[in-house]
Amino acid sequence: MSNVLFVCLQNAGRSQMSQALFERAVGGRHEARSAGSTPAAHVHPEVADVMLELGIDLRDRTPRALTAEDAQWADVVVTMGCGDACPYVPGTRYIDWDLADPSGQPVDRVREIRDEIAARIDDLVASLSAEA
Repeated sequence: MSNVLFVCLQNAGRSQMSQALFERAVGGRHEARSAGSTPAAHVHPEVADVMLELGIDLRDRTPRALTAEDAQWADVVVTMGCGDACPYVPGTRYIDWDLADPSGQPVDRVREIRDEIAARIDDLVASLSAEA
């Protein structure tokens, strides 16, 4: 079992979608968390809307701050625009996903970002399965 941490700036869009899509894809075979370097007050409404289209409800999730404990817990850290705010832990695998921030974007653009994340999640899950 691998522990995967998804990190973006506000933990209100990309990292929340990533955690939810990862959890659905792995069905309990791996664990996930998400966090942000400067967390927002709530998940972006446009993100919650496009995730509901897939039957995933993010409306009750609260963005949370990235901690050193999160980074130490993780075997894999997936970063999405947090830059130098992401802590470095030797021996941890780091992956950087260059993804647009969905905040304030039209719903069609947020769907594109969601679908791009889903494709990257599929690749990540396949790589974790290959390592097992």
